[in-house]
Amino acid sequence: MPALLHLDASARRRSISREIGDAFAESWRASNPEGTYVHRDLAAEPVPHIGEAWTELCDYVMANRITQIGRYHEAVRTPEQAAAWAVTEPLLSELVAADVVLIATPMYNYSIPSSLKAWLDQVTFPKMSLAGRRFVVATARGGAYSPGAPKEKFDHQERYLRDFFAGHFAVEDTTVVAAEWANSRVDPDLAHLRDKHDELYADALRTAHGLGKEF
Repeated sequence: MPALLHLDASARRRSISREIGDAFAESWRASNPEGTYVHRDLAAEPVPHIGEAWTELCDYVMANRITQIGRYHEAVRTPEQAAAWAVTEPLLSELVAADVVLIATPMYNYSIPSSLKAWLDQVTFPKMSLAGRRFVVATARGGAYSPGAPKEKFDHQERYLRDFFAGHFAVEDTTVVAAEWANSRVDPDLAHLRDKHDELYADALRTAHGLGKEF
């Protein structure tokens, strides 16, 4: 059965990135009625930041050339490491079980929310591979950071996630659906761009819905 892992990272309960992510998830679930769907709200239930015991698990995995995810538990040798593994293991199991990983995240301060970074840190180990899985990023950005935009060079969100998935997970198949100029909803200085934002937002919802049928 196909499986979808859906992560939300926005601090807003009603957010553009959540709405775009929901459009994908709802379409995917309608197209895969027998599939497995897991949703985790990283803002409502934050994942703890990694601690020293987690680094010890990582070091053991690397030193002993353990590349099979199913063997990571062998690194647990102390009560502190067991406690760290108790946090990581369910998160990692959800990730490994998924065929499609949907991450709905805003851009915060040119990058990703700390809630999403904490999750990434918890589930990432040396030389691991999630090849064969597909990642979808549903995102909203206050300004414009797409190719050719003046602030393109400040995009440490989409580029970071693409590089992270390729470099750490061996996943090259990342699809990004973005709605830009979101700040035009609240910033008087960007009010003249509201129509452009509404157009991009509507297009992102349509694209996400269509992708949900295809994945």
